[in-house]
Amino acid sequence: MAKTREQKEQHVEEMIQGVKSATSLVIANFQGLKVSEAEELRDECRKQGIRFIASKKTLLKKALTEAGYTVDTDQFEGSPAVAFGMADDVAPAQILAKFAKKHELLKIFGGVLEGSFIDAAKVKQLSELPSRQQLLGQLVGTLNAPVSGFVNVLAGNIRGFVTVLNALKDQKA
Repeated sequence: MAKTREQKEQHVEEMIQGVKSATSLVIANFQGLKVSEAEELRDECRKQGIRFIASKKTLLKKALTEAGYTVDTDQFEGSPAVAFGMADDVAPAQILAKFAKKHELLKIFGGVLEGSFIDAAKVKQLSELPSRQQLLGQLVGTLNAPVSGFVNVLAGNIRGFVTVLNALKDQKA
């Protein structure tokens, strides 16, 4: 059943709000995926706090234009869907790229990062970056390394002292 004008306007408004509130977004073609595969992708997106919305090209173009982006949606083949990253810039690209490796029918068209449109190649590069949580973990490890090294040096002196005491104890026994 075709959507009514009110439903289309509501859909465009929802897309505009998503585009404006998202830190990054990725546009992909999901046409040809089985329903179970599409639901698997939606579930993975939900787990990561990503909104995944399917749309018609004309409605997507209208939403992107009203949000301030100039994207030619006519170049997109098939049925586009948009993954909106609300907290992590890299997460939508990572999830869709990982899913595209398993399901060849999913094709990434491009995305928006820091206010500008990026092509599929840049989305792929973005997907290879570590996530925000991984980067924070690496930062904590780097900041903690000198402290833990210092503790190990001090512990080594104490271990050496205990070894000398044990050797003296064995020598006297």
